[in-house]
Amino acid sequence: SFDIVSQFDRQELKNAVDQATREISTRYDLKDTKTTIDLEKETIVINTASDFTLTAVKDVLESKVLRRNLSLKILDYQDQEDASGGRVRQVIKLKPGLNEDLAKQISKTIRTDHKKVNPQIQGDLVRVSAKNKDDLQTVIQAFRKKEGEFPVPLQFINYR
Repeated sequence: SFDIVSQFDRQELKNAVDQATREISTRYDLKDTKTTIDLEKETIVINTASDFTLTAVKDVLESKVLRRNLSLKILDYQDQEDASGGRVRQVIKLKPGLNEDLAKQISKTIRTDHKKVNPQIQGDLVRVSAKNKDDLQTVIQAFRKKEGEFPVPLQFINYR
């Protein structure tokens, strides 16, 4: 058996935000904008001077997230807001775990495509079990090929 989950390493995300903040403070075009990137429990908040600098800050943050082997699918950009003093604020929600609809979709896909395999939804993960290891391997390979179709990154853990 194995579990299909969608999670990310919080420490790696923290490191990516720290690296982005450091680069922004030293970059010539962003140095004097007083840009802040705050990592909170379920969001990242970017506060900067203008739309132009917001675009540059998002590019820097995304490059650091990718360099840390995290998927950009964990970032859910909300609407851009005006902040006090003519500044711009961008809230980015973090998407941890599989929601119920996605877990049902994954389970249904497994049931229709792989008859010998049994999926079970357990909270924010889908446990997949079978009698044969090869059947489990084919399920993992099938989901790796379809990875672009899902709105969150999928990981396969607890393979036994």
